[in-house]
Amino acid sequence: MEPKQALKILTDLISIETVDQNESQVADYLTHLFVPFADRAQLKRISFAPGRDNLLITVGTQGPILGFSGHEDVVAADKDQWQTDPFVGTMRDDRIYGRGASDMKSGLAAMVVAMLDLLASNQPLPGRIRLLATIGEETGEYGANQVVQQGLVDDLAGIVIGEPSNLQLEVTHKGVIDYCVTSVGLASHASKPEAGQNAIWPLILFAQKVHDYFEQATISDPKLGQMTHVLSQINGGEQINSVPAKAQLTGNIRTIPAYSHKQIYQFLDNAIEQINQADDAQLTIEYRYPEPPLPDQSHNKLVLVAQGVLQNKLHLPGEIIAGTGATEACEYVKVPNMPILVCGPGEGISDHQDNEWVSIKNYLLGCQFYEELAWQFWKDQLAK
Repeated sequence: MEPKQALKILTDLISIETVDQNESQVADYLTHLFVPFADRAQLKRISFAPGRDNLLITVGTQGPILGFSGHEDVVAADKDQWQTDPFVGTMRDDRIYGRGASDMKSGLAAMVVAMLDLLASNQPLPGRIRLLATIGEETGEYGANQVVQQGLVDDLAGIVIGEPSNLQLEVTHKGVIDYCVTSVGLASHASKPEAGQNAIWPLILFAQKVHDYFEQATISDPKLGQMTHVLSQINGGEQINSVPAKAQLTGNIRTIPAYSHKQIYQFLDNAIEQINQADDAQLTIEYRYPEPPLPDQSHNKLVLVAQGVLQNKLHLPGEIIAGTGATEACEYVKVPNMPILVCGPGEGISDHQDNEWVSIKNYLLGCQFYEELAWQFWKDQLAK
């Protein structure tokens, strides 16, 4: 494919505003691209909600299946803070600007370009590629969860997630646990605190217990470092001269394999129970979008093949890295023994920021990388 055509696919995707909705428009656009190859590409839509469709595209008819994964949604953009329209892919100074340019419509577009080039070559394909274009990654990885629950990744020999990594090989990343603790008390006039029950104090006790726990959680992962915890929000009370009847606290935990999520839940649940019993409090805890960490994939065959492609074909370092942010790998790890790699053309510098961008050079290299990776991965699988 000519670079001009490949760049148009990316700018077209950026122009589709998919801030936690409208992903079906991306599915429509991608479907249109594969119409000329309808006899050799199988398309399957999986609806999550009205206007929100996952799209699976499989090319090839036999042999090992390599998964390509890219999410269709993006985070919000404040247009007043951008130098260009965030929902118009703008090429300037060897970069493409727009919301999703890095995270991760460039990865999705590069995967699509690679698949279209494979089909256009008219060469017999020794294996298959299945693209998973998913909804809702930025708010809970709903699409990836849906395709995993329906068994649509069970037959993959490996999967590459096109999140921004500057074409480095991200082989592990932290998991995440978000939680919200609600405290219910009893309102009274501040001049008569004995007549009420302060909802804020139990949260302070909880915060101290959690702080002490994470201070003692000193195991460090060789690539990811230590588990981290942030108390991210706290609010409560009605006015300054009243005993607060309700208050809430939220926290964000970035986990590592050394501490299981079950172990962390047990600690947090026990802390809630202890405070409720000892202080006659009414605390409840809710967990939101928990995702496990990606265990180290350094030595799986997919990573080794990808490293060889980057070094020998594209003359790039093929550096192994670790990430702190969660990806859809948190869902794909539920498939036992499936090799997983995070690697995409986005540099990861401007993700979720104003004036988000991807370099044109990196994007076009990404198109080459995914196509060459498919050939080399199939060759390696069939040599077994």
